[in-house]
Amino acid sequence: MPLVRIDVNQGRSPRELAAISRAIHDAILSEYGIPERDYFHILTEHPRGQIVAQDAGLGFERTPGVVMIQIFTQGGRSQMAKSSLFEAIANALAEVGVAGEDVFVGYVENGPGDWSFGFGRSQYVNGELAIPAK
Repeated sequence: MPLVRIDVNQGRSPRELAAISRAIHDAILSEYGIPERDYFHILTEHPRGQIVAQDAGLGFERTPGVVMIQIFTQGGRSQMAKSSLFEAIANALAEVGVAGEDVFVGYVENGPGDWSFGFGRSQYVNGELAIPAK
């Protein structure tokens, strides 16, 4: 059950924003095999100038079309699985017009006890939800 935060500069149409979210979700579905309804995205648009995303010294320039992605998910997946996910996200976003240099992903792991899906309960801990297989 990843929670995905997506930050972009203002200027894209609602259709483009939906395509970005869907592309990321489809990549997660294909790489991690999560259920379709494990779709939890927060997409935030920012005025130009509020997202700073340089190249970390890698020698390329990002455009105002940068897509900053934070994925919060349970730990336990291999580095190979994570790297494969990063590639799948970049490929899926390329299909909706986002250049590879404009894709930035931060990946944060946590445990089953770090989630509540409502009603103030820890559903993975109390057994209402099965802990997802890795």
